[in-house]
Amino acid sequence: MAHRLLVRRVWTLSVQDIRRLPSSAAAISTSSFSTSLQSPPSRVSLLSPSRTLPRTLHQISRRDVSFNVQDTEDFTERVVNSQLPVLVDFHAQWCGPCKILGPRLEKAVAKQKGRVAMAKVDIDEHTDLAIEYGVSAVPTVIAMRGGDVVDHFVGIKDDDELDSFVSKVIGQ
Repeated sequence: MAHRLLVRRVWTLSVQDIRRLPSSAAAISTSSFSTSLQSPPSRVSLLSPSRTLPRTLHQISRRDVSFNVQDTEDFTERVVNSQLPVLVDFHAQWCGPCKILGPRLEKAVAKQKGRVAMAKVDIDEHTDLAIEYGVSAVPTVIAMRGGDVVDHFVGIKDDDELDSFVSKVIGQ
């Protein structure tokens, strides 16, 4: 049963990808795909960089506005020593409210177009940083400027409150 579900999922994804290819490439790929699933050249051509779909602007901007902290040295280098104000999002993978707040916060930071950065710190991986900054609940967001904590909040906020928080941090 699980094998059939896996095959169905792969088939569905493959057919959707083929439909998005230019018409000449789709015709070539469809004919080779339908005759044999074991043909390596057709699989390679589907996954080659020239056949991949471009990322949307929304996906690109989200990835550029925030970064995951790797270790204490990375935190010091990219957050404490940053020339820009930095919002530090202390979160956890198991935290439901964190999963809601994260994208909202990234959107608020993206609106500022490079005037503020956002660091994401997983408290389960970086317990030492969470303790150092007094994080006792997640999600906790700390605003830092010049290595000093200037503001913070705990819990979820709506989009307007996040926009005003970010604006206040950058001094608008």
